[in-house]
Amino acid sequence: MKIEVRQVSHPEATKGFDTAALRRHFLIESLFQPDEIALTYSHIDRLVVGGAMPVSKALELTAPKPIGTTSFMARRELGVVNIGGAGRVWADGGVHDLDAHEALYVAMGAGEVRFESVDVASPAKFYLISAPAHARHKTVKISRAMANVRELGSPAQANERTIYQMIHPDVCASCQLVLGMTVLKPNNMWNTMPCHTHDRRSEAYLYFDLRADARVIHLMGEPQETRHLVVANEQAILSPGWSIHSGVGTSNYAFIWAMAGDNQDFDDMDMVPMEALR
Repeated sequence: MKIEVRQVSHPEATKGFDTAALRRHFLIESLFQPDEIALTYSHIDRLVVGGAMPVSKALELTAPKPIGTTSFMARRELGVVNIGGAGRVWADGGVHDLDAHEALYVAMGAGEVRFESVDVASPAKFYLISAPAHARHKTVKISRAMANVRELGSPAQANERTIYQMIHPDVCASCQLVLGMTVLKPNNMWNTMPCHTHDRRSEAYLYFDLRADARVIHLMGEPQETRHLVVANEQAILSPGWSIHSGVGTSNYAFIWAMAGDNQDFDDMDMVPMEALR
């Protein structure tokens, strides 16, 4: 297992970052590596973001030193979303089969967690997002059919999209983790615009289902001091609470958003008027 630690960056410091520094602090470029679990431990709300791509063997989620406990799940909850071929997760004493775009909430205290691909010719790609937890809930598999669905946007604004709220109070109980998937419809490229912040929660974005020659221009920074990152397929963004998090692609795409912080209210947003953006 590989793990990298990212420190918190103050917005005043971020104003002076060049492209390389922005990417080093906020972009996770390589999540899915054959027969590896790659994790990034962020001091932004103590989120752990990672990917597990089992090919020739099952992969076990262990607790490297930054986690600080004897097992990964001892004081954490975990969201898992499969964006690859059919896969299987051993967690909380059960076996959970996950097809593409299906999710699993793994409760605190679940014990050993292992990942496996059903077909090595089409390996699973498990996106992992974990936050500290204070109580044990129920481990639940969530299909898209079980998700709370919201249709947003319009063709006129090129942001027509479907939001699948998966780890969400209306779907399954969790401590602080909230997770979902947004799928842009064909010929729509903008997400989350007009934009917003929510200083009470941080967020992580995984962009996927993006062609190899396509990119997303992810907008970040304070509303009056914006910056951008050029993001490729299956790369993730760490988004602190003070930052906007919006983007436009060279084609349509999907992304997984996950939040942790003071509340689980999806609509707790501080909207930013278009005329305020700089």
